[in-house]
Amino acid sequence: MPYSVTTTQLPDVLLLTPRVFGDHRGFFYESFNQRDFEEATGVNARFVQDNHSRSSRGVLRGLHYQTQQAQGKLVRVTAGEVFDVAVDIRKDSPDFGRWTGHILCAEQFQQLWIPPGFAHGFLVLSDHAEFLYKTTDYYAPESERSLYWNDPDVAIDWPAVADVLLSEKDTESRALRLKDI
Repeated sequence: MPYSVTTTQLPDVLLLTPRVFGDHRGFFYESFNQRDFEEATGVNARFVQDNHSRSSRGVLRGLHYQTQQAQGKLVRVTAGEVFDVAVDIRKDSPDFGRWTGHILCAEQFQQLWIPPGFAHGFLVLSDHAEFLYKTTDYYAPESERSLYWNDPDVAIDWPAVADVLLSEKDTESRALRLKDI
């Protein structure tokens, strides 16, 4: 199996560790294979978009979700290190409002599967980080929302950084207790 799969504190969020082949010349690994992904995870997802961001230390992106066209995401870091977070915002879920967080770094090659119905974000821990992710639906800016990153009801235990840097959009985020999710 090209991936080992570990369940997280939220059973639907999965941590994937690919098989990496390396020697004195460098490394090689298959970062995605549809058939192997489905076999390893039991998830039958169709990916329609790839995204790539680069951010500096302290940048916090998220916690984003879409009210329409909810996106599943397969995320990974290709340079640097981030603390990656998923929050279950499915109102009928027994895990509603719970979160899971994982350090993803380029050296470990791990990926996180975050299904539709979760808010997602990450905090950059290294000088810079490059973050790549596949989505199961297209970006719909009119339905994009942002859950407040420091919502006391969710109580994410973010790693300490000197200054958290947010976009204007993320400073205007909403608390989870609001009924508009």
